[in-house]
Amino acid sequence: MRKKVAVIFLILLGLLFTYELNTYYFLKKIYPLKYQNYVVYYAKEYGVDPYLVFAVIKVESNFKSNAISSKNAIGLMQILPETGEWIAKKIGIKNYSNNMLFEPKYNIQMGTWYLSYLLKNFNGNMQLAIAAYNGGSGNVDAWLKDKKFSKDGKQLHAVPFPETNRYIKKVLAVYQMYKFIYETKN
Repeated sequence: MRKKVAVIFLILLGLLFTYELNTYYFLKKIYPLKYQNYVVYYAKEYGVDPYLVFAVIKVESNFKSNAISSKNAIGLMQILPETGEWIAKKIGIKNYSNNMLFEPKYNIQMGTWYLSYLLKNFNGNMQLAIAAYNGGSGNVDAWLKDKKFSKDGKQLHAVPFPETNRYIKKVLAVYQMYKFIYETKN
């Protein structure tokens, strides 16, 4: 009887171990680290958590470098052409053209720099930076000054753009998944 219980226990333990390995295997397929070299390099250069960069890429384009939104945002991190021109000037990219936004190296460099800029602009507040990435810095600044959206002028308790509100929640959820998958199982 003891032998039978021990065998059943070992089988269950094996199934549990296999289940855990398979779960992380599939989660890594859903939340990949594509373009990892560029993401890690530019995240370090600009002081941004690489998992936040991966989360933005996942939500914005699902890692499709040729993505173009209905608002004409381009590439992995969905950068608008006019924002791309502004960023290129700020970081010194010579001979910039909007076609560069389709190139993962440039798109990730520019998008990561922009996230860094927004995080600094909003004192490291990830919610505000993500809101600004989607809805624009000017809008976030205005919302912070409006008591309907911010009680203290430092945090948003409501976001008037439904798309931006969903975007913030989605990016933060995907960010937490990346941290869960890759920080806890290295």
